Amino acid sequence: MTAEHTPARTPAPGGSRAELIADTALALLAERGMRGLTHRAVDEAAGLPPGSTSNHARTRAALLKAAVRRLAEREARVLGPGEMPTPGDGPDADPVPPLADALALALHRSLTQAPDLLIARYELALEATRRPELREFYDAAGRGFREPLEALMTAVGSAEPRRHAQSLVAWCEGQMFSCAAGADHAAVPQRAALRAGFEELLRGMLDR
Repeated sequence: MTAEHTPARTPAPGGSRAELIADTALALLAERGMRGLTHRAVDEAAGLPPGSTSNHARTRAALLKAAVRRLAEREARVLGPGEMPTPGDGPDADPVPPLADALALALHRSLTQAPDLLIARYELALEATRRPELREFYDAAGRGFREPLEALMTAVGSAEPRRHAQSLVAWCEGQMFSCAAGADHAAVPQRAALRAGFEELLRGMLDR
């Protein structure tokens, strides 16, 4: 393996070896696809002694699950707890602007700050269609995003929070795929454009 094909990966301050292995697995998925992800490749790309990845994740299924778990952790960081919107006070308060702004911020960060994570996620999603054990694990990780959004839609007065949350997720997924692997890969929408899109959707859902 030449240096130009080896992604440089070093542990973040305070990061564990498990995080390094999972982060390197995600980087390899984005760079080489599913066939390029092996225990040996992770060891080499991460600069770890041979056998380190196998000691952490004995099987390929275990390595894939570690990658899914780490993916969920990293994607969850695109919006900090202090940036989450709260419904305004009073019956006339309009919840749409702060919610649209927060969702646009999170999506724009996903599209601009970690595009490789999106590619890795699509590799894992496709693999999950072929591995029932990974499908269950992948879906469980996905519920960690959908359920809080559903609760948020309930809080802002949605009459059908589950369906509305699903529609918002589907719109986000379409934007992410288009920008990561589709026709818009060279033209990521500005945050203002994403905010306008979210506001249109939310106003239709909340009838405001």
